[in-house]
Amino acid sequence: MEVYAVGFARPDRWVRQGVTTDASRPWHAVEAHRPIDELDGEVELAVCGAIVQVWGRQDWNRVGSGRTACLECQRRTAYVPTAPIPQPAAGGRRLRVVG
Repeated sequence: MEVYAVGFARPDRWVRQGVTTDASRPWHAVEAHRPIDELDGEVELAVCGAIVQVWGRQDWNRVGSGRTACLECQRRTAYVPTAPIPQPAAGGRRLRVVG
């Protein structure tokens, strides 16, 4: 499972390459490639591509579920469980029904 820090979109960076971001959703997920305490205050690239400043004391699991989180970051960080792979029976023996 990935670990994400929380970043806040700086007001002067809300527009990137002609695409406007929703100013009412300033919170973004940042991949924590090192301890979150070390990222606190750093300017990083969010998983959606926005330039944000990391707020190390925030928890993405809490902030990411809120109404002010970036929709693209929510989508990219969503946990999708996979179906378990069936395992063969212990010993590899199969039973046959005799009638």
